[in-house]
Amino acid sequence: MHFKYQVIVLFIGLTVGMAGKYITGPSIQTFGTDFTPPAPITSSLRISGKFTNSSDFSLIDQEMNRFMRQWELTGASVAIAKDGEMVFAKGYGLADAENEVAVEPYHLFRVASISKLITTTGIMKLVEEGKLSLNDKVFGDNGILNFAPYDNYRDRKVENIEVLHLLNHSGGWTNRWGDPMFMPTIIARKLGKELPVSDEDIITFMLDKRLHYAPGTMSSYSNLGYAILSKVIERASGQDYEDYIQSKVLYPLGIFDMQLGGSYLKDRKELEVKYYEPINSILISDHTGKEELVPRSYGGNDIHTLGAAGGWIASATDLMRLMLAIDGQPYPADIISSESVELMTTPVGRGFHPLGWRGVRRGERYRTGTLAGSSVLMVNREDGISYVILFNSSTWKGPMLANDIRSMMHRSISRTSEWPDYDLFELAVLED
Repeated sequence: MHFKYQVIVLFIGLTVGMAGKYITGPSIQTFGTDFTPPAPITSSLRISGKFTNSSDFSLIDQEMNRFMRQWELTGASVAIAKDGEMVFAKGYGLADAENEVAVEPYHLFRVASISKLITTTGIMKLVEEGKLSLNDKVFGDNGILNFAPYDNYRDRKVENIEVLHLLNHSGGWTNRWGDPMFMPTIIARKLGKELPVSDEDIITFMLDKRLHYAPGTMSSYSNLGYAILSKVIERASGQDYEDYIQSKVLYPLGIFDMQLGGSYLKDRKELEVKYYEPINSILISDHTGKEELVPRSYGGNDIHTLGAAGGWIASATDLMRLMLAIDGQPYPADIISSESVELMTTPVGRGFHPLGWRGVRRGERYRTGTLAGSSVLMVNREDGISYVILFNSSTWKGPMLANDIRSMMHRSISRTSEWPDYDLFELAVLED
């Protein structure tokens, strides 16, 4: 414990010193008082896996290596926290198999539907700022999106859609005829447009259809609802969706590396991993309309247009920092209120999704994410343990792999009897 107190004292001293330098230096002219820099010139705290190269974690290593061999997964990044302190961060396998680059905890992965949790946090910030209400109508004369092209719809019931309905997947749409976020060719043909289609095009296409059920009466998983929420955020905040999330949610937490990803290998960001699909995966049409067939992970799916529903890239350590800031626990301090945490984690009724999270089960909150080349899971447990695990590979099981990942992680954690008495965030600050 004596060492931990020394770390805390040093960390506080460094923080105060940095704050003083910031307040008196030229950087204040860039950040201003609302903490919205146009583009960060710094980066997230990039934590190396060397802190966790210890025999104390040999059981976690064994489970991870066995699991990756079993499912032929190329690379992974894992972060574990206990009682608000990150006690484990390590990479496994390869971030770039062709160049034999090993995964580090700071490598960026596509996080797929974990993006929905990020988007929901942004919505809750707007609610707390008084710029939005969960009961605000989205469409119609009195709605948030009461302008073209969103004012042209076939089914009058869309005027009853509230922000809350989009968050808990009860907006009125199902994927009975397919997920519109993955139907670019059909949408372009219907609208008489050239590929690629935008999120605005997708929303316009769906507004020309009748709802499958009355808003708020049931819950059916909908990527479309979160695409609409990105427009809600832009209208309510007056900012671009990505800019708002970064300036109001991520930057205040010291998260600077998270961003929306791209669809092609040429769009790969600094520190982003490569993505790998199962052997013999079929090629599909390019989402931009190019003639050649492409892998889903590189051109088949439009990652940027998925945006608020599934387009973010992040490291395991940055996602851990975000999860600990929305978990309702006193340490570290949350970025949203306890009331917002309660709203996000308490479904409105049986059969309804929570807000942003994939599910809440016996006090355990979890968020899954799957795309071609990506399999991810983050869990916030009732016993004070939280973890994030990201893979740069997918399997034939698709979203169902999350159950196997969860079982493997819980087995690894239950077999680890001792956890370090330090916080990796603090150690990394001292080293930096």
